[in-house]
Amino acid sequence: MITELITVGTEILLGNIVNTNAQFLAQKCALIGYSVFYQSTVGDNEERLADQLKTALRRSDVVILSGGLGPTEDDLTKETAAKVCKKKLIEDENTKKRIKNYFARTKRKPSDNNWKQALVPEGAIVVDNDNGTAPGIIMEIDGKTIILLPGPPNELIPMVNSKIVPYLKNKMPNTILSAMVKICGIGESKAESMIRDLIDQQTNPTIATYAKTGEVHIRVTASASNEKDAKKKIKPIVEELRKRFGDAIYTVKEEETLEHVVVRKLQKQGLTICTAESCTGGMLSSRLINVPGASDILKIGLVTYSNRAKRKFIDVNRDTLKKYGAVSKETAKEMAKGAVFKTDADVSLAVTGIAGPDGGTKEKPVGTVFIGCYYNESVVVEEFHFTGDRNKIRELTVVNALDLLRRRMLENHEEKNND
Repeated sequence: MITELITVGTEILLGNIVNTNAQFLAQKCALIGYSVFYQSTVGDNEERLADQLKTALRRSDVVILSGGLGPTEDDLTKETAAKVCKKKLIEDENTKKRIKNYFARTKRKPSDNNWKQALVPEGAIVVDNDNGTAPGIIMEIDGKTIILLPGPPNELIPMVNSKIVPYLKNKMPNTILSAMVKICGIGESKAESMIRDLIDQQTNPTIATYAKTGEVHIRVTASASNEKDAKKKIKPIVEELRKRFGDAIYTVKEEETLEHVVVRKLQKQGLTICTAESCTGGMLSSRLINVPGASDILKIGLVTYSNRAKRKFIDVNRDTLKKYGAVSKETAKEMAKGAVFKTDADVSLAVTGIAGPDGGTKEKPVGTVFIGCYYNESVVVEEFHFTGDRNKIRELTVVNALDLLRRRMLENHEEKNND
């Protein structure tokens, strides 16, 4: 089905907030087989929003709008959609009750304009909001579907996952199923060249590659009459990708990130970890903390940015720093060892590098990074030369540090199995 996304809010047009809702909705639509052909952003203006909605209804089967469902005067999405579809707004008793209960729970008194959110277009399907006061609204008009969603991501995301996705799946004539094969250590161009024959021959399932920072994701999507048949179509393609990419694949689950995999492996082995970061300044430990349950494995995160901090907190030798420099294989090795012995953790990751834009030399240009990993009572240090701006170099460092530990744990598992 042809799908269109409209995000509503002058603050988005002004660049005051990042439009993460459009990204999330586009990804969700692609995952369940809805083809997003158009995206647009409209400010809080009734006339322009009405024009955009009319255009969308002429060319798309499903139009999803996010934002503009709040209680204030400039929240116009629902009112505009009702006018375009020539529907009256009527009070929804269930929503009014939910608004009352919401304010009672938070021990606040609702303002008069809060009751505006209990008005819905006549004949619409009301979608309860479990995290706020503005309900979602589904309008089915002349074979077209309009879906109105609250703007705050903490309200929109759970509503879409629990209620909108099941609704959209039920409207699809076929089942659309995807598997996401996620890879580290291989660039997008090389990854694509390794599966060019599969891409050229694709029909159903389809294969698409996506470049991420330090990663490549390959989506395999199948269409079938039911989920079981869709899985049968996907399985041989995923197995072929496993043969070609081997251990570079860290997961085939859409929702699983690299840090999820690393944390899960550490938990499974009963190991704790500490980090010693220089150029990444805490980004590495932050990625680990993204994972629920990370407190089970993360003992401490150290940001040892200066030479003095490296000496004081993780026992890097003064002579090592003087002879080889802070950005060196030798320093990364001592950082990894010192962090483990100082914190009594089982595993450590240490990073030191030149993120730029200044500080590079001919021998060690900007982007030079050393990553040390203490695991199974030994230290491995790898050298990298990244390109990009300061933030990209730091992000690439974090991804490669996590992947280094993942590969070391994988190698240890294989060695045990071969004994």
